Amino acid sequence: MRVLIAVDDTVQSEAVIELSAHFLRSSRFGETPTILTVIPDESEQARANRTLAYARDLLEDATDRIRTKVRMGYTVEEIARETEEQRYDLLVIGLKPDNSLLARWRGSTTLQLIERVPCSVAIAKGKIRPLRHLLLCDSGARTPSLLNHLVQQLGSLLSDNLQVTVLHVMSQITAGPHVRGDHLRADADELIREQSPEGEWLAQNVRILDHTAVQSTPKVRHGLVVDEILDEAQTGNYDLVVIGAHQKEGWTSFLLDNLARQITMQMDRPVLLVR
Repeated sequence: MRVLIAVDDTVQSEAVIELSAHFLRSSRFGETPTILTVIPDESEQARANRTLAYARDLLEDATDRIRTKVRMGYTVEEIARETEEQRYDLLVIGLKPDNSLLARWRGSTTLQLIERVPCSVAIAKGKIRPLRHLLLCDSGARTPSLLNHLVQQLGSLLSDNLQVTVLHVMSQITAGPHVRGDHLRADADELIREQSPEGEWLAQNVRILDHTAVQSTPKVRHGLVVDEILDEAQTGNYDLVVIGAHQKEGWTSFLLDNLARQITMQMDRPVLLVR
């Protein structure tokens, strides 16, 4: 798995490095990870060298091999080009506050990158902790499932000491005509036992995880999707929240992208968007 760690000289990069270190310690990447910083022009080269040296020092106890790189230009454009040209599987970035007029119009650097890059993105935010308990939020809206994508593309992240809670939110707003009223109140075991579409999604994810060393627990919550995911993340005390970055057409694209955007911005802990 090819990993790109994007840093600069701001305090947010410490969270990026810390999250990357936990990934490196708990995973088997195979490929040498790359630390990247972007500067506007050559006059900032000395600052870039200091930034990369600092990041390398912080990561030295997590890996004995790492590559560093500097690109010049606009941050979003250069990071996106790097992911495209080198075909990374995962980009690790921070969530930098930006209240400028340009950011309000175009979106923050983080949101622009999430929409631009072709790979999965891990956003370092909140308190960074060792990765022991993951919350995977699978809507069942994509085939293959979000978990299938995670295993196939980022399987190195699934270590044998990991616990994964697979969450599906039953919402009356988005429920289709096939959903029975009692299913809108059922728990995970009931949905699986009844072999409802939602139960089948959950059972499929449990079967996938049964083939790994990861411990899994299916769970269902009822209510508004964003509210329930945020509440579960807090009450369950998860170390990382995993959601899908959907690519669809029409009004469903706006809805799903908007949900992912809300979860990413409102979540108080690291988020992994699987693409």
